[in-house]
Parts: sequence; structure tokens; C-alpha cells
Amino acid sequence: MSNDEQLAVTSVHLYPLENAKLHHTDKFEVLHRDNPTVILRRGQSFHVVVGFSGRTYDPNKDFVQLVFAYGVRPNIIKGTKAVCTVSDKGREDDNIWHARIVGKDESSMNVEVYTPPDIPVGLWKFSIESKPKDNSKSLPKVFIYADKLYLLFNPWAKYDQVFMSDERLLDEYVLNDIGKIWVGPHGSARGREWIFGQFDAVVLPAVDLMMSRSGLSPVNRGNPIYVTRAISKMVNSNDDLGVLLGRWNGQYEDGTAPAAWTGSVPILEEYLDSGSEVKYGQCWVFAGVVATMCRALGIPCRVVSNLVSAHDANASLTIDRYYTADMEMMDYDPTNPDGDDSIWNYHVWNDVWMARPDLPKGYGGWQAIDATPQETSDGVYQCGPASVEAIKCGAVGFNYDVSFLLSTVNADLVRWKEDSNSEFNYSKIDSNKYHIGRMILTKKPWIYDPNGDRDRDDITDEYKNKEGTKAERLTLLNGVRASERAKRYYMIPEKSREDIDFELVNLDEVKLGEGFSITVNIHNKSEKARTVEAVLSAASIYYTGIKAHVIKKATGDFKVAPRAKEMLRLNVKPEEYLDKLVEYCNMKIYAIATVVDTNETWGEEDDFQILKPNLDIKVAENPVVGKPCAVKFSFKNPLKKVLTGCLFQYAGPGLARNTSIPYRNVQPEEDVKVEHGFTPQRAGRQKLVGTFSSKELVDITGSAEIEVFEDEE
Repeated sequence: MSNDEQLAVTSVHLYPLENAKLHHTDKFEVLHRDNPTVILRRGQSFHVVVGFSGRTYDPNKDFVQLVFAYGVRPNIIKGTKAVCTVSDKGREDDNIWHARIVGKDESSMNVEVYTPPDIPVGLWKFSIESKPKDNSKSLPKVFIYADKLYLLFNPWAKYDQVFMSDERLLDEYVLNDIGKIWVGPHGSARGREWIFGQFDAVVLPAVDLMMSRSGLSPVNRGNPIYVTRAISKMVNSNDDLGVLLGRWNGQYEDGTAPAAWTGSVPILEEYLDSGSEVKYGQCWVFAGVVATMCRALGIPCRVVSNLVSAHDANASLTIDRYYTADMEMMDYDPTNPDGDDSIWNYHVWNDVWMARPDLPKGYGGWQAIDATPQETSDGVYQCGPASVEAIKCGAVGFNYDVSFLLSTVNADLVRWKEDSNSEFNYSKIDSNKYHIGRMILTKKPWIYDPNGDRDRDDITDEYKNKEGTKAERLTLLNGVRASERAKRYYMIPEKSREDIDFELVNLDEVKLGEGFSITVNIHNKSEKARTVEAVLSAASIYYTGIKAHVIKKATGDFKVAPRAKEMLRLNVKPEEYLDKLVEYCNMKIYAIATVVDTNETWGEEDDFQILKPNLDIKVAENPVVGKPCAVKFSFKNPLKKVLTGCLFQYAGPGLARNTSIPYRNVQPEEDVKVEHGFTPQRAGRQKLVGTFSSKELVDITGSAEIEVFEDEE
């Protein structure tokens, strides 16, 4: 063959696994298949070997270019297309594409390719063009790389916006594919096991589908601010073709109950297969899916649970409770026709890590995003990224949605009572500065406790200063100053506390089938007898704070002697509440009292949970890769009723994909034992997560850590 013949590329090898190990992407499942997908990170070099036919590459005669294209209309100026001329020179600029020859032989050359740290993330197309240097009119020969090429965010790269300097934390916030999400009221919150599964084969294609529907232009898909805002918009399906449909009313017959999911993978698999929204999610499910997507893309992400979480519907930075003149609590806000404030037992969102070049220095790091639809932002249901530091400082003028999240963790709970003498028609009777944002939790890095809470990390002080301190008050008032509506609410004085102290005794937890009591301690500090009118009540509630059923209520008035202490108590028997429970068995107790002699009014409320049994999970000893073994599930039905529509589900990365086991009806108070076979795929310490759900009882969960051994045969 003539040495003057135009050079032609006949093969391209990107060595997916070898490059992946250097790029921290080697855990993706698709890299371990017969036809592996190339998954790399931006801002870092990778190697490609280019094969030629007929003759070797001659730098004096041949012109070879690597062409990378992103999106439907790639454009060099917009950064969605790159043309790299192969040369022997090293790179001089970290912000441009570069292709350097690092080795060659008679039929191939090894090229080191460098990608800038700000290019769009996702699927890129790759081709190689070759033509002679001395013939500018000659058409290039084009070799098209037919397989997929993903380029992701790179938190290991110093100039990537998502760079995290402590690399050890990336083992948790990018590479850990199983964790916990804290759910439940303050006092009984527990870490619910969740399989993020970001390295599963369905995840990146599902993310790609979601981003294609997000409306985010390709040029902005390299900016983590816009990408995470789009994720917060698209994981819910309120106003777009999003991933999950939310539902909180306990009616899930036409889908999957939120409590039945073991993790994100079956949700994203269904979304990818059907192309439509998946039924159903709640805040912690939305947050689990967000964490999966962010970690898959390379954005450090953690799941955050706020216990006693405010939903401020009118941007007043207060959560308002209204009472009639007769001390009956109103189920609506008479001053706000657009919506009612509410207090969720807990609310779950995500923190994502990035620099914030759009904000003043010091506001980078963790940024809060929330994919659960509560209020619109820029006209659609999305929230964040809001700088956690800005939330802590009350800097409500910074993008995005800082004010909403400030109220979520630190609003005052204000009680108002009808008052015809007030210009506002209501007088402020109480302002609780300590009730909202009792504790903010996430999972500790590197620890997983399958049977306890050693892996719980309290990050409340990252979101706000200690309650009651001057710094905490200044933060909230800093936010109030920026809102005319909030100023009006905070300017109204509350009645001064006079000579009687009231205390509602908090209940942390009650086991299912046990009774409980609402107790109020009263201390008359005056020298005169006082008459007190009081209302005590208990109700079952959804975890969003919406009342389901009033369980018991008592009213009365009584005298408290001078300097005396009294105790009010309302006892609730199991038979009075069992049939009125709703999913997750959350309860709220209310107390309100007025001192007739002074017109002093006090109110308080508390949430607690009726506890259900855990799902006990055991795996046969010494499981071996590639050999069948058995997992055993057991629990006791705590109810004196038959459970119908029973379903066990379990999954574990490296152990088993999501597996469903339909089960017969479970009899009242029956001990249930179920055994099922699976075949481990990966050696080492693995984690298995299981759930049980039925029409009458949901949210029975458990997990187990398992040591899987290599087959020595």
C-alpha cells in the first residue's frame, strides 16, 4: 500500500475499565458487561488508542482531529462541540480541550485526551477525522465511535465547580450506593434504609431521559446550579413529565405505596421503561431519588431530614395557628385564602455540594434542594439550590429560595385568638421560638448501622444557630427585615405571660396496642386562686401535618389554688385510636388553656408516633458469590385484624435486584416467617434492605449486613 495514501482510522479503543478506575467510575455496572459503556469525568485526562490501516501516522503529512459533540445542535462557541487536533505538545490551558500523542507504533497511536472542567455532562458523541496536511480541499475520512460516551461532573478535580477538597467524604457522598433516610416525629425518628443504587445500569439512561424533558438547554448542563435546580423540578411530576407522582392520603392501589420501595432503582427502571410518572412518592422517596441522580452524575449529595418542619404558605416567616373565641382550633387560615401553613412531623430534602460563583464569597459548600412539591419557585414546583450558609445567616435575598427554607427550619410558631378589639381581628396569644426545626439529621460518613442509630449525624448547627441565642434571633430577624409581610406579623406584640405556667408533657413513642395520656402541668405562681378553661385533644395525622381523625377530646374549667400545682390528664385507650390510625401511625396532641381571671391564653402541641415492629432479616451463614442462598424475613402482626394485599420486597447492590414476594393474608397477631432464595453477585460486605406492606399495615422495614465470600472452587 502506498505511503502517500490518505490515512484512515480503522479502530478506536477507549479502554473503558482502565480509564474508569482513574476516573472513580469503575463501580458502574455497565462497565462490567461484554460491551462496556465508557463513563468518564470532566476536567481529567483519559487515554484512547487509535488504529490506522496501511501505514503509520506521520505528523508531517497527516492531520488528525478528535471531534466531541453534545446535544442536537452542537456548537463550538456554546461549548457543546470540541475539535481537538492531535499533536505532540502538552496542554497549556486547563480550560480547553486537548489531545496529546503519548505513544505510537506502526499501526496505532496512544492519545491522552483532556476535557475542561466546565463542559456539559451527559452523553457525548465521538468521532475522528483524518486528512492530508498538504491538501486542504481533500475531504476528511471520518470514523464514528458508535458506542456511548458519558462525561460526568468531577468532584475530585480542583477546577470543577463541584470539587470537594476532602476526598475521603466523596466515598460517602458520591460513591456510597446505600444509606439511610431519617423519618418520623422528633423523639422517635429512625433511619430508614434506602438503596440509592446510582451505579445500576438503568440510572444514567433514566437521568438522560429526565434531563431531555427538563427544558434545560445543553449549554447549561455543565453548571451544577442549573442542573440541580432542574433535578428538583423533574423528580416530581407536578408540572412536567417528571419521575414521581406524590400522594399522601394512603390510597395507593393503582401504584406502589411509598413505604414499599426499597430504593431508587425500581422507580427509575419503571420511569425509563414506561416513559411516564411512577406512582407513588413522598418527600423521603423524592429525596432518595434525587440523591441517586446527583451521585450518579458526580455531584456530592446527602439526604437531609428536618424534624418538625414548617411549611410557610404566605412567606411571613411564621407558622400561624388560629383559634376561635371559644378556644376551638380552626382547620384553616382565615387571613390567607391562598393556602394554609402546616407543620410536617418531618420533611426530607437534599444538600448538594458546589461552589457558588453567583454569590458572595463564603456561600459555597452545601446547598439545599427540595424535590417535594410545596410552593412554586419561578412559577414551577422546584426549590434551591439555596446556600445552607445563607439560610443560617438569614440572607434571604440570595438565589434560590433561601427565605422558604429559612422558615422551614426556623420560623416561629404563632397562635392567634379571635379578638374583636384587635385591629387585626386576632390577638397574638403565644409565640414559640423553639418548636420548628427541632433537629436536622443526615447519615454520618463511612458508618452504616443496620440495627441502630450510630450512623445518625445531627447537622442542626449547620442550618441555624442554637435556638434561643441572640445569634439565632438576629438571623431570623434579618430575614424578617427583607419581607414586608413578615414585618407585619412580627410587629404585632403578644400578650405578656403573667402568673400561671403551663407545660405539655411530650410523648416520644408509644408501642402499637398500648394506651397513652395527654398531660398538662399547671403551676399557679400567684397569691390568688385562678380559674382555668382548658381543651385537650388527640388526633391521628398524616406526616404532612394534615389531620386525619379526632381520637379524643375533653374540655372543662377548674380552679387552681394560690401557689398550687395541678395536673390535667386525658387518657386514651388502644381501642379508641387503633381504627383511626393512618399510615406511619403519627399522632398529634393539642392543649390550649385560658386563665379566665387574666385572659392569659396558652397553647401547645406535640407529635409522636405509635411504633410498629421491625422486619427481622437473616441470611444463611457464609454466602458465596454465584451460589444460591436463602434470606429469611420475620415479624409479628401487631394488629388484632387480618392483613390483606401483603407484599415483601428486598434488594441489595451486589446481592439481588429488587425482588417482590406476594404473600397470603396474615392473621391477627400472627408470627410471620418467609424464606426466599437469591444468588450473590459480588464478594465483600454487602447490605440487604427489605420492606413489608399491606393494605392495613405499611412501613415495616429492616436491613442486614452480609459478608459474601469468593467461590474457592
